[in-house]
Amino acid sequence: MRIVVTGGAGYIGSVCVELLCSSGHDVLVIDNLREGHRSAVDSRAVLEVRDLKESGALSDVLRDHRTEAVIHYAADVLVGESMSDPGKYYRNNLVGGLNLLESMVAAGVPRIVVSSTCATYGAPARVPIDEGCPQNPVSPYGHSKLAFEEMLGCFARAHGIDPVIFRYFNAAGASEHFGEDHRVETHLIPNILSVALGRKERVEVFGTDYNTADGSAVRDYVHVGDLAEVHRRAVEGEVTGAFNLGTGKGHSVWEVIEVCREVTGHDIPVKECPRRQGDPPVLVASNEKAASALGWRPVTDLRDIVTSAWEWHRGNPHGYGD
Repeated sequence: MRIVVTGGAGYIGSVCVELLCSSGHDVLVIDNLREGHRSAVDSRAVLEVRDLKESGALSDVLRDHRTEAVIHYAADVLVGESMSDPGKYYRNNLVGGLNLLESMVAAGVPRIVVSSTCATYGAPARVPIDEGCPQNPVSPYGHSKLAFEEMLGCFARAHGIDPVIFRYFNAAGASEHFGEDHRVETHLIPNILSVALGRKERVEVFGTDYNTADGSAVRDYVHVGDLAEVHRRAVEGEVTGAFNLGTGKGHSVWEVIEVCREVTGHDIPVKECPRRQGDPPVLVASNEKAASALGWRPVTDLRDIVTSAWEWHRGNPHGYGD
């Protein structure tokens, strides 16, 4: 297939592009490189440096590539930043998304697979979280993603676009060639590994008094390669609708730190900090719908996730270097 991947120079996008290229697809990456990295784009793909907020000629790009489907990763994703700068999130996640959808309609592209988030659920009404849980986001980031999901529904009804919406839980790990290198790193595992690499003195644990087994927050960590695989299945298949992507199993912050200590062989000093506003105690996915519709279940456990991330970070101690 001829596929456009927006945000394909970013963390999850780069691993997905790698898999799509290895599966024989013709891939064009659209990325403004503000958060992504040029060297994170698989050499078998073509990179178009473009910002989705600038809609001019975007439909021509899709048309010239003879695009059959779009995988849409491009978005701002920092919950804390969205609280202090909500306008940035509505501009990038909604205006950019609207420009993309209008360009798809103009170019006659019928199919889109969208990276959404479990942040649309806010503090969930039940755990594990299934797709029927009420969506009550507590951050502008989560709300911007929910609003884009609703926009997709409108475009599907008006223009016949077939959307697949994937609500991620905690993406983690790396492939052999591509890993996690954010300019502002908020994710737990790379921050822990930065301590093992000697780049940070300690890792901060936000909240040790939750009503969980060890007092720390519990999250569902899913390997980035497993996420890439389900995107491949979705873009090649005929399903539509919204799906939660997680393992169905939660791990506490303390558990993750201990696994990182075992894998790296390094002591990981810790600084205990107060809870962050808006952090729920437990976020764990039900993945039964994705398993039923797409035949997908994650195959990588926490130790293998950490091992893959550690190998990539040791081989790329300064990330992509750009």
